[in-house]
Amino acid sequence: KSHEELLILPTPCHAKTNVMFLKTHKTASSTVLNIMFRFAERYSLTVALPADQLFHLGYPKTFVAHFVEGFETIGQNYNIMCNHLRFNPLEVKRVMAANTFYFSILRNPIPLLESSYIYYKNSVPAFRSSKNVNEFLASPTKYYHPADYRENIYARNIMWFDFGYDNNAEDDTNYTQAVLEEIEQNFHLILIADYFDESMILLKHALCWDLDDVIYFKLNSRSQDTVQTLTPESEEQIKVWCSLDWKLYLHFNQSFWRRIEETIGLEVLEKEVDQLRSRQKELMETCLSEQEAVRKDDIRNKALLPFQSGAANILGYNLKQDLDNRTLRTCQKMVIPELQYTSYLYAVQHPHKKRKNVGLPLLWTNLQER
Repeated sequence: KSHEELLILPTPCHAKTNVMFLKTHKTASSTVLNIMFRFAERYSLTVALPADQLFHLGYPKTFVAHFVEGFETIGQNYNIMCNHLRFNPLEVKRVMAANTFYFSILRNPIPLLESSYIYYKNSVPAFRSSKNVNEFLASPTKYYHPADYRENIYARNIMWFDFGYDNNAEDDTNYTQAVLEEIEQNFHLILIADYFDESMILLKHALCWDLDDVIYFKLNSRSQDTVQTLTPESEEQIKVWCSLDWKLYLHFNQSFWRRIEETIGLEVLEKEVDQLRSRQKELMETCLSEQEAVRKDDIRNKALLPFQSGAANILGYNLKQDLDNRTLRTCQKMVIPELQYTSYLYAVQHPHKKRKNVGLPLLWTNLQER
């Protein structure tokens, strides 16, 4: 080979294994968490898991390092962090290595608020006291009282809150601009849930992972019959009521597509999204007895029942009956809900601690079974 040809060989990249995912609410983030957990297991990585019986890292309190199990002894030696937390960069940096890759995911605030409304209907005062999402949005301040702000975080600018900011702040241009810049400094990548497959391909490239590392089955979604249709007035109202989230979303939706054009290009993106989808279809055919998610009452193995909330019917999966052990394992990992997976990883990493109680039968009683 001539001298010139050698110079244009692409440098092979190494899979990044120190990764922090800020898990936001109602943004397909449970599906991302499953991807992160499976990756951690594949490479035997240490996950920063919630201490004791908790399933989130202190949320909605602002994150501090001791919310992580074993932080006092393990220190800065965690590879992966991805359970719910309210972002606090200085404290997260105490837990994660200096070369950690930070990413998060956002969703269009319009479908997000409707999803939030159904999911948190019973626990959020502003939602509880209104008949339906359109009634709430017709006059949000009638139902949303600043005094209940802790209980009401899901009712207004929830993404802004998850990133560590005041979700009731005035929408002042200088302020929002400063926050957007700060988020850009703290995070290497912000994905968009509305373009989930495209997001997975961008993530795969940014982290130098394989296609199989970002294959997923959609988790924690709900049945269509619990979706409430927003009126056009309601949709416009969300942009005003959640204007901080709206600005956040518009800004990072733009940077998302710019990032794609600058790094992989739309052609490669399309090709890889197709590969992702056909690989996903293959796996669904291998793993699932129905080719789709099923309602909670139709889930045969109660160990695979997802957490149910509000007026939502959270869907899950049924696996085929006659899978060989290795395939069964792979398939189980694809469909195991967040609380069960967290509890299982916790038992693996902290065998001497009391197991987290999910209140459901265990999928794997014996940890050696993996």
